[in-house]
Amino acid sequence: MIKSVFKGDIIHTPTKGEFEIYEDSYLIIENCKVVKISHQLEDLYKNYDFYDFSGKIIIPGFVDVHLHAPQYPNRGLGMDKELIPWLNTYTFPEESKYKDIEYSRRVFKEFINDIWKEGTTRSAVYSTIFLNSTKLLMDMFIESGLGAYIGKVNMDRNSAPNLTEDTYESIKDTKELILEYKDRSELVRPIITPRFIPTCTDELLTELGNLAIEYNIPVQSHLNENTSEVEWVKELYPNSKNYASVYDDFSLFGQSKTIMAHCVHNTDEEIDLMADNGVYAAHCPYSNFNLSSGMSPIREYLNAGVNVGLGSDISGGHILSIPRVMVGAIHTSKMVWLQNQKELAPLTLSEAFYLATKGGGSFFGKVGSFEKGYDSDLLVIDIDNLTTLKTLTPEEKLQKFIYEGSSDNIIERYVKGKKIERPYK
Repeated sequence: MIKSVFKGDIIHTPTKGEFEIYEDSYLIIENCKVVKISHQLEDLYKNYDFYDFSGKIIIPGFVDVHLHAPQYPNRGLGMDKELIPWLNTYTFPEESKYKDIEYSRRVFKEFINDIWKEGTTRSAVYSTIFLNSTKLLMDMFIESGLGAYIGKVNMDRNSAPNLTEDTYESIKDTKELILEYKDRSELVRPIITPRFIPTCTDELLTELGNLAIEYNIPVQSHLNENTSEVEWVKELYPNSKNYASVYDDFSLFGQSKTIMAHCVHNTDEEIDLMADNGVYAAHCPYSNFNLSSGMSPIREYLNAGVNVGLGSDISGGHILSIPRVMVGAIHTSKMVWLQNQKELAPLTLSEAFYLATKGGGSFFGKVGSFEKGYDSDLLVIDIDNLTTLKTLTPEEKLQKFIYEGSSDNIIERYVKGKKIERPYK
């Protein structure tokens, strides 16, 4: 059993409205879970493994709720294009390479190493349509010690010929992945992943919804990302109320735990349906800018009671760093605030930090906070190289790290109390 004490300046956000800060305090961990934060180290805990990070910041690990592993070589490419041309020109040709298991392994090593480097301890990841490369990605995440939901992408129409699945084979492969991996690891689990409505037939969507309910497997997909995509869905389903209702009709919208990426152009009805069904929104500000998708009004989602996490959306987004994505989310919210005659208040730093930790982390369970009973995922941050001109409070140190720091300032990473070293040499 892991029994540990971490000493340092401890910061988390049990609620999104403000930071909770414990300067020069002790984080007590037993059996991978947080016991409590204490200003004094009681005798009961003095024989625990002790880690002294005095003067350093201790925060929850970051959570990335939307990214595509096979797109990692494409980051920074094709950013002049909108979504559909970008998919056809860059994404689909790259994803077709992952039938090659050795190519997959080379990319996934770099991908997982860089996730670790950036301090992302949990993530929701899209693989490809190929079963073997998806199994490889799951095995490599299990080996790494990082947490993830990983999905085999489903596409049986409106795709490149070498990425268009046979409907029966797509369902069979998805079920095989579920049965093989649903109980293999506490940290790495399968997630049902229809790419988006236009690339999946009704038969495929129906069976994916059935699998989600039968095995209680979560779902991830895309919703209202780009105006051309929204119009495409209207053409395919002219009798449906809206884009979200199409997923809902196929039991892929909260019937099991569900996260929808982007949500840039949702109607009020769709936002209400997300809130009613407990569907999460994955906010991906840089991808939304890069692919000319728009600015998601995240304050509307929060006001409506929708759970929101942050996503890098590699490679629509060009930055893997969740602190940078936090800054992008804040910037987006300020522009939305200005465009809406200052009706939708911008995100504060504590709110963005909450979305990057507990907000997205709640999709994984009790993750992303240092409240009692939460998984002990944590980062140790040292920003001495950024603070030569003035003395900063712990909160100011965190601000400095988020806006100006880098992965070099993350000196240690833990998942469920276990120190995670660089996964692949």
